[in-house]
Amino acid sequence: MTGPEPSPPALLHELLDRAAERWPDRPALSQDELTLDYRAFAAAAVRVARWLRATGVGRGDRVVVAAPSGPALAVLVFAASRVGAAYTLLHEQVHGAPLAHVLADCEPRLLITEDAADRADADARSIAAVPLSALTDAAFPALPAAPADPAEPLPDPAGAPADPGVLVVDPVSLIYTSGTTALPKAVVSTHQQVLFAARAIQSVLGYRAEDVVYCPLPLSFDYGLYQVHLAVLSGAHLWLGRPNEAGPLLLRRLAATGATVLPGVPSAAEGLAWLLRRSAKKLPALRLLTNTGAALSTETIATLREALPGLKVQVMYGLTECKRATIMPPDGDLARPGSCGLPLPGTEVLAVDDDGAALPPGEIGQLVVRGPHVMAGYWRRPELNAERFRHRDGLFPELWTGDYGRLDEDGFVYFSGRRDDLYKENGFRLSATEVEAAAHRVPGVVSAAVLPPEGRRPSVLAVVGRIEAPEVLELMREQIEVYKIPRRCVVLDELPLSANGKVDRRRLAAALAEAAAV
Repeated sequence: MTGPEPSPPALLHELLDRAAERWPDRPALSQDELTLDYRAFAAAAVRVARWLRATGVGRGDRVVVAAPSGPALAVLVFAASRVGAAYTLLHEQVHGAPLAHVLADCEPRLLITEDAADRADADARSIAAVPLSALTDAAFPALPAAPADPAEPLPDPAGAPADPGVLVVDPVSLIYTSGTTALPKAVVSTHQQVLFAARAIQSVLGYRAEDVVYCPLPLSFDYGLYQVHLAVLSGAHLWLGRPNEAGPLLLRRLAATGATVLPGVPSAAEGLAWLLRRSAKKLPALRLLTNTGAALSTETIATLREALPGLKVQVMYGLTECKRATIMPPDGDLARPGSCGLPLPGTEVLAVDDDGAALPPGEIGQLVVRGPHVMAGYWRRPELNAERFRHRDGLFPELWTGDYGRLDEDGFVYFSGRRDDLYKENGFRLSATEVEAAAHRVPGVVSAAVLPPEGRRPSVLAVVGRIEAPEVLELMREQIEVYKIPRRCVVLDELPLSANGKVDRRRLAAALAEAAAV
């Protein structure tokens, strides 16, 4: 006779505790030579929770980390949850003035960074600051021997309140994101919102216990961070790569780890397709590629499917403020090219007019997302919260995304462009995203980016591919209205990318200006 099903976890760290109970000996987390099973992963989180308490971190405090992605950061996420604190993971390159902004904004109890000058600045602000080695030593005190003591008790809340359910409404993370405002702002997420989002995404992507998920994305990027949550939910083995892994190195890593799932951005997928076209090395284990951040070119997807016949592709659309809004069914792009999928289970996506009225299928309006995964708001930004988060009927707030798109009659969402990528040229209101998506559909184009007009310079389309610039502009006439096609096209060897694998438009503008001056 079996007992009743346990209630769903109410706190983020309970996900890891449950995984340790269910799959104690299964590989959970790896990087380089270190591999933790789920028992060791959870035990490390308990040790770090105790270390956090010893440094004075408790419920309601914030912990900021600016360091390279690694197992210690994944451990910290669950340790912070256990003591009731909120974590902020920043890219390792965030230091100096940008980091000072974060410290002044969220006033953390603890800063973890290798940069001595940043630690000194934190100390001047009465913020405790330690190097990354302090966190690593707390998590893995026996390295290079066994990384954890399996006998260490796992459920110890390390100082959580007597009624742990109260923590559901507490913030568990502050994720800093840029946008149309001058300075980055922090998106606040509660335990409940993170847990709902992770479960909803997992219900559609279907990670498996036997999967090996290879993640070259930084954990400071929420797409990378949620790979930790999805792995813990499914019992999968998560390999943490590094953002600078590209080209042959990424191909070797995927093969060496036996990766079955690759969460990718367009630059990674494009590089992988290029290599597979030319390499004898195959990846028979890779079964799923997910993509977000920008559109994949039809040539890239076709190359991947040809080289990896068992591969399924799922394209997605989301924002930091709701993590994921829509996900396409596996290979759904074949039947509905240009769509980014259906809303997550238990959520809703609408296209609305300026007054908030829902538009009928086919009409373009601002995309509004509603559901339990919509985050609590921006940290200390009441005016921005009033603009972006609104209440209609129902329990959940609406996120006015600032993105534009349409729905078809079956509820599939088609992304048209972002509010901040709209520009005017020759009297027409145009979307850089729409123009880029049309360029991606041109045979021979691997990647594309548009620079909107600036001053007397008209808009410019930059592409990478085996094609000449005049041919790109001519073939785009088959994909988009003529008035939307930039007058100038430049073919480059590659597009400059940010640390998160997105096009760095400032560097692209500088490169094009330099080329024009030669």
